[in-house]
Amino acid sequence: MDNPLLDRHGEALDLFTDRVHAVRADQWGAPTPCAEWSVRDLVSHLTAEQLWVPPLVGEGRTMAEVGDAFDGDVLGDDPVATWDRAAAASRAAFAGRGALERTVRLSFGPTRADAYCSQMVLDAVVHTWDLSRGIGANERLPRPLVDFALKEVAPYADSLPQSGLFDPPLEPPPGADAQTRLLALLGRESGPSGA
Repeated sequence: MDNPLLDRHGEALDLFTDRVHAVRADQWGAPTPCAEWSVRDLVSHLTAEQLWVPPLVGEGRTMAEVGDAFDGDVLGDDPVATWDRAAAASRAAFAGRGALERTVRLSFGPTRADAYCSQMVLDAVVHTWDLSRGIGANERLPRPLVDFALKEVAPYADSLPQSGLFDPPLEPPPGADAQTRLLALLGRESGPSGA
């Protein structure tokens, strides 16, 4: 059965996968727009995010039960293959029968799995832009994913800097397109690379 949320999730994973496969051997240490994160750090972060999905959504485990299994660098000797496996497992867990109706126990409390999946789409979309900038790839994001991410983040964008993971929102230029507005909400300057 067609599910728009699962479609967006799959598209976001595919988009990030495309960029991970584009990383050259000499680019894993390159900087990204995420302060203090190299390309490898960024890919490891998003890989760890995917690794959390099967135990939380598929197995109903708590974060405490999983513990520190996904702390630190999770990429090992083959970052691309590790990402591919993690993304496939995340996709399968969210697509399981009844998975999106379940409640998962996240760091900030019980959350519906469909809301968790929406957050994961946002994370993958924004970090695709970060990774694209880090490796000099195409930074243009697909409009359906940008629109989804904007709708997802708008209600709580102002509270994100308090998490310590996001810079304060920026004021987008007049007439900014949806992608520029999304990035500005998340504290990212989307002008020319190096600007």
